[in-house]
Amino acid sequence: MLRLAVLIAVAVCLASQATHAFCRQALALGLDVSGSVDTQEYGLQRDGIATALQSASVRSALLEQGPPVALAVFEWSAENWQRLVVDWTLIDSNATLQAVITTIANSQRGPAPDGTALGQALIFGAQLLERNPGCQMRTLDISGDGKNNQGHSPDTLSVRNSLSGSTVNALVIGSDDKGPQDTRQADIAELSAYFNRSVIYGPDSFVQVAIGFEDYAAAMEKKLLRELKPILLGGSPLEPKPEGSGRTSPQRVAESDEHVFAAAPSAFAPLR
Repeated sequence: MLRLAVLIAVAVCLASQATHAFCRQALALGLDVSGSVDTQEYGLQRDGIATALQSASVRSALLEQGPPVALAVFEWSAENWQRLVVDWTLIDSNATLQAVITTIANSQRGPAPDGTALGQALIFGAQLLERNPGCQMRTLDISGDGKNNQGHSPDTLSVRNSLSGSTVNALVIGSDDKGPQDTRQADIAELSAYFNRSVIYGPDSFVQVAIGFEDYAAAMEKKLLRELKPILLGGSPLEPKPEGSGRTSPQRVAESDEHVFAAAPSAFAPLR
């Protein structure tokens, strides 16, 4: 009986390691398309993420540092508006990565309503990560140019609980308009402090800053390189810090889908 229990334990351990070897990280990117983001800024954000993924350094980080990364991209705005742009896609070849980049670059802005529902964006991202294909790490990456003004606050207990086992990083976007006094640095410092306090979550979480949408591509590249740093494989997934300690705490390119996901079985769909 003891021998059987040992064999079962070994089998479970090997299965866990095999799953982790299959996918080292699930990375979900959430893009802000709320009312404060105009058409030009939307284009800069969309093209910025495509440019960052196209860069040689990010391409190398995705394809040459061990088992592949699973990538998903969504847009968020008001409390009841989130749109999936790219469903979970295992980035295991240059061709697959290019297919994702092309889908992002060709995406068109949906009729997003006014409102900045950061809390609901985090819940949507958490639901998306829940159906990732058993990757070793789960990372949610939220871009935003303003504070929450609708729905759940991002630092409420219900939002935090939905993110258990995940890390949340943020890309904070400042204003492009210098204005007569050029207060952009002060403004971005205040917004960054808010995201540090209320949005990011988990081990090694951080805020990356873009001084305006013109700086978005460079900031996204820096953030992706930091998120995709090599990790030890075969171990247990990292757990987020308890609240109050440190910072506050597939192969498919999918058609757009404008609703909040319910948790679904973890699996990749075939690439179209």
